[in-house]
This record gives sequence, structure tokens and C-alpha cells, in this order.
Amino acid sequence: MINIGEYNELEVVKQLEFGIYLRADDIEILMPTKWIPFGTRIGDLLNVFIFRDSDDRLIATTVVPFATANTFAFLEVKQTNSIGSFLDWGMDKDLMVPFREQQIKMDPGSSYVVYVYVDEKTNRLAASARLNKFIEGNDLTIREGDKVDLLIYSETPLGFNAIINNHYSGLIYKNEIFETIRIGDKVKGFVNRIREDNKIDLRLQKSGFELVDEVKWNILKIMKEGDGLLSLGDNSTPEEIKAKLHISKKAFKKAIGALYRERLIKLTEKGIELTKDTK
Repeated sequence: MINIGEYNELEVVKQLEFGIYLRADDIEILMPTKWIPFGTRIGDLLNVFIFRDSDDRLIATTVVPFATANTFAFLEVKQTNSIGSFLDWGMDKDLMVPFREQQIKMDPGSSYVVYVYVDEKTNRLAASARLNKFIEGNDLTIREGDKVDLLIYSETPLGFNAIINNHYSGLIYKNEIFETIRIGDKVKGFVNRIREDNKIDLRLQKSGFELVDEVKWNILKIMKEGDGLLSLGDNSTPEEIKAKLHISKKAFKKAIGALYRERLIKLTEKGIELTKDTK
């Protein structure tokens, strides 16, 4: 069975002047000459992406698109006409977002998080900005503490919403963010809490002892690469600590306390200094 909008491993069955044909079940799909890998021969198996061209023909390509079917992606609008907006997804033919699938008006030159899907009526690839239709909420396969892939897709007064592992949605609270993030960013994160209604709280940093240990060695690395002095201390503001280390003051104090107990640092009027044995 051929999967449109995805990668398929197909056999080369014909080689002509304008391209090659690959067999998919009982049909043959064209790959134009410009995309044929050097040295390709009849009988070879190629891992190819399948899409429909402007004439609605199935086409195989070795070009890697910015997104495949059944995935979320952050894509730029190239143009808008009477039927919808068209996104740059790295292919010759742009990807359409019908007006009915737009949450707000899409402007050329701006980028939006969308879901790429195969339209059941036309069997063509399209995209939707109505993300809630495609976000899963039941039968979670993630657990608290799991490291996950995140795609930031919206901002709220509480923080940022993110797509989790291309399936679920979760919230990163603003007071848990110690680095600059924007809509469209792909980042690593952690499942902080799963509530009874399956709503998911996220964080960008590890928690507990793992976070303290990571912060400790990061502080030591920064100090060793510098002059052995870090101009921060107990009286430093959360903003100062966030600006220099991208962590909370609570995490900073725990890490500094651990380093002090291990006699790796000493506290002075200038801030924090490495001990002689640590330098």
C-alpha cells in the first residue's frame, strides 16, 4: 500500500529519458530525472517521498520536505489566494491551508504551526492550523519524568503550549522558563505532571537531584573557563541569575550549597570563587 506524504521503499522498474518509474503495488510512480540518485539502476530499492504534483499525479522524490503527513510543523506562508494560503514546505508545489482550516487569517511572510494531513476526499496533502482536531488527549503513552520532544505552538497568560512527541499538548508555565523561547521552536523538555484530566504540565529542565547535579557542573564549567570567579551570590536577584545561568534562584542556591559542602567553591564578597584544589 502506498502512503502519500510519507517515505516508501519502492523498486525501480523502468528507466526512461525523463525519469524512472517505481512500482507501488499495482501502479507505477514517476520520479523525474532531476531527483534520481546517481548510479540508480532497474531493480534498485529507493526510499522515496510520495506526493501529488500540480497535475495531481503521484510523484516520487528524494527531496526531503520540511514536514511529512501526520506531523506538526512550523511553516512560512508564501501566498494567499481565493481558496486558501500556501506554505513553503521545501517542495516544488506549495502546501495549501484551506480557509476553513485557518484559525486566524494567515499573512504571507509569517510562519505558523500547522498539522500536515492527507485529505480524505481528495487524497491530497494539505495542512491545518486548527491543531486541537489533531492533538491526542487519551491513552497517554508518556509518564511523569519522561524526556520529550516539544514544538512550541502558542502563548497564553500562563506560559507556552507545546506539542509533545507529535501527539499530545502540554503547558510550560512562565515561572518555569529560564531561557528565551518562541512559537515554532523545537526544544527538549520533561513531563513534570500529568493531571487526572490528562492535562500535562511541562518543564524545560530536569527536576530534583538531577537538576542540581547538572547545574553544579555547569557552574563549575563556566567558572573554569573564566577567571574562577562568578559574580553571583545569595543576594543576587532571580533576574540576574536567570540572565547569567538560565536557571531559577532556587536551583542556583541548591547547586551552590552542594558545591560549598563539597569544598569546590568558597563564598567571598566578590561572589563565588573556586577553591585552590578545584582550579
